[in-house]
Amino acid sequence: MTQTIGILTSGGDSPGLNAAIRGVGKACQSHGMRILGIRDGFRGLVENRTMDLEGGALSGILTVGGTILGTSREKPHKMLVDGKPRDMTDVIVANYRANGLDCLVCLGGGGTQKNALRLKQAGLNVVTLPKTIDNDVAKTDITFGFDTALGIATDAIDRLHSTAHSHHRVIVVEIMGHRAGWLALGAGIAGGADVILIPEIPYDVEVVAAAIKARSQGGKPFSIVAVAEGALSRQEFAAQQAASAKKKEKKPREIVAEPELVYAERTLRLAHQLEKLTGLEARVTILGHLQRGGTPSAADRLLATRLGTAAADLIRARQYGVMVAARGEATAPVTLEEVAGQAKTVPPEHPWVDSARGVGTSFGD
Repeated sequence: MTQTIGILTSGGDSPGLNAAIRGVGKACQSHGMRILGIRDGFRGLVENRTMDLEGGALSGILTVGGTILGTSREKPHKMLVDGKPRDMTDVIVANYRANGLDCLVCLGGGGTQKNALRLKQAGLNVVTLPKTIDNDVAKTDITFGFDTALGIATDAIDRLHSTAHSHHRVIVVEIMGHRAGWLALGAGIAGGADVILIPEIPYDVEVVAAAIKARSQGGKPFSIVAVAEGALSRQEFAAQQAASAKKKEKKPREIVAEPELVYAERTLRLAHQLEKLTGLEARVTILGHLQRGGTPSAADRLLATRLGTAAADLIRARQYGVMVAARGEATAPVTLEEVAGQAKTVPPEHPWVDSARGVGTSFGD
């Protein structure tokens, strides 16, 4: 009998999603499978909103940003219905079966891996692909979307150098990454930022200011500070750790990303502190969702296609309950139990960090 494969995209938008949909879809079709698209993530599966991906539906989408399926951050076990959170897992299972699905392919980041594991535990056949511009999904070398966002953030830093130099200013560039600093670190190195602040290395604002003043005294009266949105000062980090410990004593709860407004306020406060401590004008540039948009890079198209076709091979072999991880130029299936709830953060002694320090970049520590 012909296998029917459902595919959905979940979580934040990321370059390469359409390339991955195409990779999974075309490879599955070559194996004689039928492909059914699920609209708007897990919400679409609950509401049974689908689209046929047969025929020419997959043509011309390789280079297109976004996702033809739409996406959402809805969670199967905690979905808003009539304004109240409800566990809709049973509805998802029923619709999975009503559509005659043999496997559900979920493209997403850390949250999606956890949601996919819940569906596996509910008895569904699931395969996932690692997608996020933050590059923080565990057990994979890289996630698709990261390379494109890295190029965008690097280009932004390149462009800010000229205005920082012309006006003798400190320019603080906020880059996405609330729990992992891969994007800020990579873009900071590639763009020649003078200071890089990431969540994994709490900073001292006085140390950051000292590095900027040393540049100014050395005849370079401008600086670029690349800061991940989740970067914390030592005081903020200590306060956060204490708050987390207190919450764990009461009741374990899922970590939820802070609102973007909190990040922006934190970055603006940092710029104000640096202005006071250095005597130089400071300006803030928040890249925001600009990093998620546009045409995916060649590297992301290649990665998404490799992972997508590998997923089709696993489905053909009926190997379910896994994420397709990138391992060098190859791929490897990793059980969802190994991935869900884990995060790949930047080790403080990572070679990228060592290289940045080697060229004189300050991490504020």
